[in-house]
Amino acid sequence: MFLKDTTLKENYFRSFKMAIAFERKEQIKSTQQEIQRLSAEEREKKGRAILGLRGQLRGREVGGFYLVRFGRREVFPELEIKVGDIVLVSRGNPLKSDLTGTVTEVTAHSLTVAFSEPPPAWIRKRVRIDLYFNDITFRRMEEALDTLYRVKEEQFPLKRLILNEEKVQTAPFLQEVTFFDSELNSSQKEAVRQSLSVSPLFLIHGPPGTGKTRTVVEYIRQEINSGKKVLAAAESNTACDNLLKLLAQAGVAVVRLGHPARVEKELLIHSLFYLVEKKESYFQAQKLRDKAMKLVEERDRYLKPSPQWRRGMEDQEILKQAKINRSVRGVPARKIREMANWLQVQGKINQLFDQAEKLEELATKEIIKEAEVVIATNVGTGVDYLEDSTFDVVVVDEGSQATEPSSLIPILKGKKAVMSGDHLQLPPTILSEQAQPILSVTLFERMITSFPDLSSFLSIQYRMNEKIMSFSSKKFYQGRLKAHPSVANRSLYSLGFIKKPPFWEEIIDSKIPLVLVDTASHFKKWEIQRKGSTSRENPLEVEIVSRLVVGFSQIGVPEEFIGIITPYDDQVNQLKKKIDGVKISTVDGFQGKEKEVVILSLVRSNQERDLGFLTDFRRLNVSITRARSKLVVVGDGNTISKENLYRDLIKYIKQEGRYCLFTQLAY
Repeated sequence: MFLKDTTLKENYFRSFKMAIAFERKEQIKSTQQEIQRLSAEEREKKGRAILGLRGQLRGREVGGFYLVRFGRREVFPELEIKVGDIVLVSRGNPLKSDLTGTVTEVTAHSLTVAFSEPPPAWIRKRVRIDLYFNDITFRRMEEALDTLYRVKEEQFPLKRLILNEEKVQTAPFLQEVTFFDSELNSSQKEAVRQSLSVSPLFLIHGPPGTGKTRTVVEYIRQEINSGKKVLAAAESNTACDNLLKLLAQAGVAVVRLGHPARVEKELLIHSLFYLVEKKESYFQAQKLRDKAMKLVEERDRYLKPSPQWRRGMEDQEILKQAKINRSVRGVPARKIREMANWLQVQGKINQLFDQAEKLEELATKEIIKEAEVVIATNVGTGVDYLEDSTFDVVVVDEGSQATEPSSLIPILKGKKAVMSGDHLQLPPTILSEQAQPILSVTLFERMITSFPDLSSFLSIQYRMNEKIMSFSSKKFYQGRLKAHPSVANRSLYSLGFIKKPPFWEEIIDSKIPLVLVDTASHFKKWEIQRKGSTSRENPLEVEIVSRLVVGFSQIGVPEEFIGIITPYDDQVNQLKKKIDGVKISTVDGFQGKEKEVVILSLVRSNQERDLGFLTDFRRLNVSITRARSKLVVVGDGNTISKENLYRDLIKYIKQEGRYCLFTQLAY
C-alpha cells in the first residue's frame, strides 16, 4: 500500500473509516439478528443468554461500580458469557433495553454484573441477561484515525512511515547491553539490541513458543532503566496480564488500566482502580459522593420538574417564580416551589459529583505519573485520562492480532513504537465481507512486509517436540525455526506416561509425537451441515476424538493436558456433548494457548473435496503448533489432499510420524 500521493493518503483514512462502519454495522446486525431470530431458550442453549434471573444489590467494588448478583435455582448451561464481557439486562424485549454492565463473576447459579450507575429497582424481578455488543472499540478506532489525520509529522514521525512508506534512518546497533534476563537466547538478545537502536518503529517477529512476551519485557526494562516512560498495550486482556505479571515480578512500577473484572484477581493490586483507592484524594472524593447520595434522598421528596409540570418553563423561570410564590401556566405555586427545591438540591448534588470527579482525576493522574510502565488493552489506552499523556515508547504485543486502527490507538501516544507478533498466525476476526480486505491486514503485517529490515526474528522455540515443529518451520518460516534442546525430544513417554494403551496403540503410543488418523477409507467419513447453519460437523471424527481422549486418560494423561481443536463451531458443539473436562475450541479460540496433547479434527470430507476456510494456511499453522508433546490430526486424506499444503502435511507425517488409515471404528 504505497501512499505517497495526496489522494492515496486521503484514501487511507476514507477506507478505514468505511471499513469500521461496515464492521460495526455487521456486529450490531449479527447480535440483533440472533436475538430476534432465536427464541430466548435457543439463545440460552447456545450459552449467550441466561433466563429467569433475579438481581440483588451486593454493594460496590473497586472503582465505585455497583455490583448486582443475578441468580436462579437451576444450574446455568455452558456459557459463552465470561468475566469481562459486556451484557444486556432486560425484562421484556432485550432490544428495547439500554441497561448494560460488565460481568465480574460467573458461578453455576449466579452471574455478578458491575454497573457504573445505580441499577433500576426492576432488576429484582425476573430478568434476562444477553451477551451483547460494545461500541467503544469502534469509537476509539475512529478517534485514532482522526488524530493521525490531524497530527503533524514533526510531532509524530511514525506518521511518515505509516502513510508514506518512507525509509527509516537506523542508528548503529548497540553492541554492549547488560541484560536483566541473562537466560535470553541469542535471537532474543539481538531483538532487544535492535529494538533499542531503531526509531521510530521496530518489529519483533516471534513464531509460536519463541518467547515474544519475555523478549518484550526485557526491552521494556531496558528502556525504563534509561529513564524512559513506557505504555504497553495488547489486543487481549490475557496478553496484558502476562506482561503485567512479568513486569511486576521484576519489580517495575507498573499500573494496569481497565475494568477490574478484566484483570486477574492476583494482579488487582496493580490495577488503577485499586491504587486510586489508596490515595487521600480518593477518600475525599468518596465522602463527597456519599454526601451527594444522601442529598438524592432529600431531592426525591420534592416534585421532579418533568415536562408534565414544567409546561415549557426553563430552570431559571421555575426558580424565579418560586421566589415570588406565583402560579404560572396553570401550575400551582406550591408545585412550582417543590420543583424549585428539587432543582436547588440537584444543583448541590451536581456540584458534589463534579468535585468528586476532579479529586478522582487528580488521584488517577498522580498514579499514572508515578508509574514507569502503564499497561492496557489497545482500546483501553483510549481512555480520557490518558488523553494528554505522551510516552517515550509504546510497546504493542499481539500486534498481528489487532486491526490497524486498533494498533493506532496506543501508538499515537508515543514517540517510538515497538510491536511484537507473528503475521503467519491468524489475523483479527472480521465479520463484514466489505471490511475484510482492509481490516484483516494488520499494521504489523503491512510494516514487516514493507520494511523487513526493521524487524528481528526469534528463531528458538521452547514449546514443541522438534517433529511437531519442523513442518511449520519449513512451510512458514523458511526453516529458520529451531527447537531448544529442552523440548526437541519432548514426548508423553519422556514425561513419564509409559503405560501401554488399551486400544489403538499405534495412535496413542506415548513415544510417537506426531500421528495422522486418515478416515479416507471409512464409509462413515462424511461431513454434515445442519439446516440453517453455515458451519459443519463430522460425526465419525467426533467418535474418534472422544475415544482418543478416553485412551489418553487410560495411560494416565490428565484431562487438563489435553486440548481439542477444530475449525468449525458445530463440531465444537458436538464434541462438547460427548467429552467433559477437556478444553475444546475453534482454532481462533486456541490461538496463544498450548497443551501437551492436541487432537485436531479437520471435519471436511465431501465428494467435491471442498475445504472451505481450511485453505487459509495460517489456520493450519496455528492448529499444529499448539501441541507440546503429541499432535494427532484426524481427517479425510482424500478431501484435504486437494490442497498442496495438506498434501505436503500428509507426506511429512508419513515420513516423520505415524500414518494410520482408519477403516473401522473398532474398540
